[in-house]
Amino acid sequence: MESIQNLTTLSLGLYEAQLTRLPETGKVIQAQYSDTEVVVYQAYKDSIAEYAVEHQGFGGSEFSFQRVSWIKPNFTWMMYRCGWASKDNRQMRVLAIRLKRSFWDKILEEAEASSYNVDSRQRYLTKDAWQKAMRGASVVLQWDPDHEPFTNAKYTRRAIQLGIRPVLLRRFAHDAEDCGIVSIEDITDFVKATEANAMAHEDPLSELWAPIETIYPMPKHLA
Repeated sequence: MESIQNLTTLSLGLYEAQLTRLPETGKVIQAQYSDTEVVVYQAYKDSIAEYAVEHQGFGGSEFSFQRVSWIKPNFTWMMYRCGWASKDNRQMRVLAIRLKRSFWDKILEEAEASSYNVDSRQRYLTKDAWQKAMRGASVVLQWDPDHEPFTNAKYTRRAIQLGIRPVLLRRFAHDAEDCGIVSIEDITDFVKATEANAMAHEDPLSELWAPIETIYPMPKHLA
């Protein structure tokens, strides 16, 4: 465990212990956070990741501020999406991005659901009203089934992912005056090591070390 722990500055714990603290159903924002910071994850190809770590923000010739960029506060959900940094060459490097908590709260406040679903109908009387809100939203929200690590088995609870549109994405730039990023850490070596350690055991979940995440307070409009 000590060698794995030395590969990241994130606070780690056994994944199975975290499961006992998570609700089995419902929409859940789980994250590693403090009074001032919240950790989110993204996966990129080598060149974008190297630039981000070196400059502690995004930019360069290959990163586009004209598209939607998705962030996830749930570590194992990110691992499902990127295949533990082995899905394809565009997701070979996993970054742990510490955001200012005030910026994270702004992202949540401005989020609009990506489809006219049950949540949208509670906020908007008509589909046209929701579509108008979506067109002007700076953040797109999706609730997706959370997954068990190492399998395709789905939990009945849902995990959040947030798409940051260009109007807000500029705050991810290292040269932005109001940059919302505190720090960027490349955790790819940790990702590969903790996966290998877990898979070396008969019961991988019992030996999976993951970032400690707890339930983040749900904003009223998302509750």
